[in-house]
Amino acid sequence: MTDTTDPERADIGLLLDDLRACAARLGGTLDTLGDRQARGPCALPGWSRAHVITHLARSADAYGWLLALARTGTAPGPRADAAALDRALREGAERDAAGLVADLGRSLDRLFEEAAAMPDDRWPTLVSALAGWRHPAWYTLHRARRELETHHVDLALGYTAADWPDGYVTWALDETVAALSVRGFPVARLEASDLGRAWTLGPSGPTVTGPGHALLAWLTGRGPDTPLVSDRPLPAPPRWPQPPVPGWD
Repeated sequence: MTDTTDPERADIGLLLDDLRACAARLGGTLDTLGDRQARGPCALPGWSRAHVITHLARSADAYGWLLALARTGTAPGPRADAAALDRALREGAERDAAGLVADLGRSLDRLFEEAAAMPDDRWPTLVSALAGWRHPAWYTLHRARRELETHHVDLALGYTAADWPDGYVTWALDETVAALSVRGFPVARLEASDLGRAWTLGPSGPTVTGPGHALLAWLTGRGPDTPLVSDRPLPAPPRWPQPPVPGWD
């Protein structure tokens, strides 16, 4: 469940370490990316790997924009809307592999620079996602980590849900279950056999058991790479991610 308290600076430091490690793993995957691979299909229908990499770069820009806003109290230039982001995605995906990877690297570097420049007392500042829901600046780091981990898998370059760190899986399941529970997702219980964790969602529906990463892959629409055990047919999860619950006013 979303923690509505402000994390300690030490917690933000650990989260930044996790985000940097996540970016490093992605960078390792992309080190040998060739032009033909970049133009090839990924796991997302209708997208190439170039689309995914461009999307990650523009997402990092958006998160950096939010951190700069929280840090200074002033918008650091115009904010890209959905139409501008779609145009940037289409245009950016036409680049060669080297250009794609360099662009993503620069965007992530700027994001980390903004995070390093953030004064302690500005991390609780509320900012708004493009979809309209609000969250503290520190939650931007969670959003960035989720974006990188999820789309790293979508690239279909050998990194799978089984490679997700347990800490990330546990956090993402906590967030996802909280969001699905209040929206009436028809599942009674989830049991992560490898994490020693279970979540109760509602009064009816199947009980679903499996490795945590496989549960998360299913709930995020990526399909489990390890069979899940369920006493009834699995319902189709809604579009993911949902806004955090309970959220912030």
